[in-house]
Amino acid sequence: MTIHIGAEPGDIAETVLMPGDPMRAKWAAETFLEAPQQVNAVRGMLGFTGTWRGNRVTIHGSGMGMPSLSIYANELIRDFGAKTLIRIGSTGAMQQSVRLRDVVIAMTASSVSTPSSSLFRELHYAPCADYELLAAAVTAAETRGSTVHVGGIYSSDTFYDERPDLNDQMTRHGVLAVEMEAAELYTVAARHGCRALALLTVSDHLLDGTHLASEERQSGFSDMVEIALEAAFA
Repeated sequence: MTIHIGAEPGDIAETVLMPGDPMRAKWAAETFLEAPQQVNAVRGMLGFTGTWRGNRVTIHGSGMGMPSLSIYANELIRDFGAKTLIRIGSTGAMQQSVRLRDVVIAMTASSVSTPSSSLFRELHYAPCADYELLAAAVTAAETRGSTVHVGGIYSSDTFYDERPDLNDQMTRHGVLAVEMEAAELYTVAARHGCRALALLTVSDHLLDGTHLASEERQSGFSDMVEIALEAAFA
């Protein structure tokens, strides 16, 4: 048990899927895991552990933004022995070639700053995914027939961004999409020698303003969760 996670020793699996929304963690656990048991509800941040094809899996919310994710990722790794952490979430597309419902696999994650930035001082650290997880996710997505894009994303500190100039430069430099957590996840995982990956479903598009209705997101998120599970245990 930690300050933010009320689980007992042994409650958390070595493989953890991390959606931002705790209710999405509940939905994913009830949909994809066998015999899921709730292992955390501190501050409303839900976590569940069950099995998938005989493999133990925890699905635990991370909250919104890098500071929140940093808390849970650190405690899951340091105090509960998590070894593989996969973010599953939504993202906003920043390229015309990336469409609604597509899956984005983040090879790298750029950011203006992260909670870990102070560790590096003048160094611009480049957070990146675990290659074996990434390769397995690409194979799983292609096998399923999902439309997948692999490349760099942007982890933003703000949801209501007012920097169109910065967005323009990222689009110009091939950044695929924007979200709010992956850069810190990759950094924390690297610091502790763990595997990490961010799998994202495109729910809205920054260039044309289109977006999925809430009921339309579920099917796309289902593909993403299944890809994450297949990649984790490839």
